[in-house]
Amino acid sequence: MKHKSVQVWKFYSIEGDKLVRKKRTCPRCGSFMAEHADRYTCGKCGYTEFKTKK
Repeated sequence: MKHKSVQVWKFYSIEGDKLVRKKRTCPRCGSFMAEHADRYTCGKCGYTEFKTKK
């Protein structure tokens, strides 16, 4: 096996009659963003948001 298949059903939840995305979306292109320890990154367009320390 070369790579693990993506389990897309984990990215959504059902609340009432609506389908809700669990992950953050990219403001530039609208795709899902990856969550790292210190930032959110879009793999499609390269947009990055850094997390702030509280």
